[in-house]
Amino acid sequence: MSQTQLETPDDLLRFQLRTAMTMEEDSLAALGELAEAAPSKEVQKLFRHHADETREQIENLRKVFQLLEFPESTAGSPATKGITKQAETLLARTVPELRDQVAISAALGNEHYEISVYQSLITSTGAQGASDAVQLLTDNLDQETHTSEELLTTLRGLVAGA
Repeated sequence: MSQTQLETPDDLLRFQLRTAMTMEEDSLAALGELAEAAPSKEVQKLFRHHADETREQIENLRKVFQLLEFPESTAGSPATKGITKQAETLLARTVPELRDQVAISAALGNEHYEISVYQSLITSTGAQGASDAVQLLTDNLDQETHTSEELLTTLRGLVAGA
């Protein structure tokens, strides 16, 4: 695959898979920072739980690389870097009483991005007939969707209690 140009569907899939790996690694680091920033034990626990799931998702991505016979590697993920930077900026400007809400909102935005990445990967991988890889990616998508629902429920509770 050319480093500068994507020329085939395989090139695109390989690149998307590499950026997904970076996305999950970035998310894992961000979850630790969000857990530290959140004053609520409930919110901290939610972030720690999702960090455990993120480690599983990284392992699933490693298996997908193997199944597709792509060398495991990463590629830049400017979107997750931007989401993380936005969260850091907002948290630095937020009074402690709003930090749970800001942290949850930032995590929710990241989850929605991850959901879209997995939907795209599943579509591309499915077109190649790689059903085992599709299942691993679907497992990741299911976890991301569930986490998004948990975050939204938690956010609604925080906003209603404010």
